[in-house]
Amino acid sequence: MKNVKDEVYAALLKVTDNVSDSYPKDWANFPAIQFSEEDNSVFERTRNEEQKSKVRYRIDVWHNKSTSEAALAIDKAVSALGLVRTGCMDAPDPSGMKHKQMRYEGIIDMHSDIVYWNN
Repeated sequence: MKNVKDEVYAALLKVTDNVSDSYPKDWANFPAIQFSEEDNSVFERTRNEEQKSKVRYRIDVWHNKSTSEAALAIDKAVSALGLVRTGCMDAPDPSGMKHKQMRYEGIIDMHSDIVYWNN
């Protein structure tokens, strides 16, 4: 397993400093971004040695006005890591805030820093 969570976190900090891997605590600073690693599993193995790993991240963004600008900035920052957006949707939020959920996936070569999409 290779941890790319710190790289995703650093990329999201380029969008806003209100980023957390837990539920956002600061609702006065928008956008608020939460991210979580949904999958980090072996994708390909040879001779009992892990060669490639599949990762999937969920990124939630909240805003009191619109999530569109933040979503575009998130897409640019996370895509630069080599991850591919596989989903993006508006999510109902009972608070009345705008809420968007985004998903990114990638395949990581465990013996280098290469992240690439392979379907």
